[in-house]
Amino acid sequence: MRKSFVEAVLKNCNHEDCFFLTNDLGFMALEEIRAVFGHRFVNAGVAEQNMIGVAAGMAREGLQVIVYSIAPFIYARPFEQIRNNICFEGLPIRLVGNGGGYAYGHMGPTHHALEDCAVMSALGLRVLVPAFDEDLNEIIKHVSGPTYIRLGYDARSAVRSIPTYAAWRQVLDGQNGMLVALGPLAGVAVEALVDCEFKKRPAVWAVCELGEGVVPKEFWGKVTGSNIYIIEEHKAEGGIGMQLAYSFLKKGIQPARFQHRHALGYPSGTFGSQEFHRKQSGLDRESIKNLFLQDT
Repeated sequence: MRKSFVEAVLKNCNHEDCFFLTNDLGFMALEEIRAVFGHRFVNAGVAEQNMIGVAAGMAREGLQVIVYSIAPFIYARPFEQIRNNICFEGLPIRLVGNGGGYAYGHMGPTHHALEDCAVMSALGLRVLVPAFDEDLNEIIKHVSGPTYIRLGYDARSAVRSIPTYAAWRQVLDGQNGMLVALGPLAGVAVEALVDCEFKKRPAVWAVCELGEGVVPKEFWGKVTGSNIYIIEEHKAEGGIGMQLAYSFLKKGIQPARFQHRHALGYPSGTFGSQEFHRKQSGLDRESIKNLFLQDT
């Protein structure tokens, strides 16, 4: 999604009061932004905490600021600065973490982001997880306030069309309950299930924003008595599955079945590619497809 992110930034944010900060990352990806933004592109070096402080200072002066890094260096290393400098002040800074979940597979656990959505939600940031490349333009165009944007890889076939962007939207029809997929896992689910028999597959919902307030009435109206499946490349704690379960309890909604698949961490004690970790957690295409072949 980095290419689509760059295109969205250049299309929507190329004005004199917008600055782009990164911490010595983004090579072979951000050069076009650097060329166009000129002095408004700031390489803050390997100093994430300071980068957040600088961004906060700029925002307090009325500037618009985008801060980019790989996901763990955006939410984990500068946690205190995000809380104190951005959230306490309510500054409209867009934090962009590339490679959510296990995306930086072979680089190991230090480079994975499995609890980022929970952390950022707890701090009060708006959390956006685009599912498809086309989502980036709408997200960058309309986002405001303290925000965390988690980038991944669009797993959908290039020839497969999708509905217009919405925080929650149904991207595949089916009769076997509803599958809620966070961000790019929606594309994995579509590719896994699109050729399955209609009555055996679930309707797939792509979730691009956390929070009860963005769930559409159409979804709530279909939950009672339905089988609900949730997949997310994120720890169970604080993820979309836990948030939905809490919402169901508050609203008195009783699905017929509630099944949650999430990132399991490192159950084998080893690490490898993103696909390796997804398979261990039951989040790869084959595992998702088998879930519904066996569940009929």
